Amino acid sequence: MSNIEDIVDSLENKISKVLHKLELLKLANSKLNEELENSKQEIKTQKLQVASWEEKYEALKVANSMLGSDDNKRETKLKINALIRDIDHCIGQLSN
Repeated sequence: MSNIEDIVDSLENKISKVLHKLELLKLANSKLNEELENSKQEIKTQKLQVASWEEKYEALKVANSMLGSDDNKRETKLKINALIRDIDHCIGQLSN
C-alpha cells in the first residue's frame, strides 16, 4: 500500500508543480499581451505624428516654392494646376 501512496503523492506533487508553472506562464502571457497592446498604441501614435510632420513638410515645401525657391517649383506648379482644375470642375458642376 505504501508504494501506491508514494506514487499518488508523487503524482500530486508533480501536478502541483505543473499547475504552478501554468499560473506563472499565464501571468507572463498576460504581461506580454499588455506590453504588445502598449506597443501597438505607441506605434499608432507615432504613425499619426509622422503623417502630421509629412503634411507640415509638404506645406513648407509649397510655401518655400511660392517664396521664390527653385527647389520644388515644378511640384508647386503641378499642385496649383491640379487645384485650378478642381476649382474649374466645381464651377462647372455649379453652372449645371
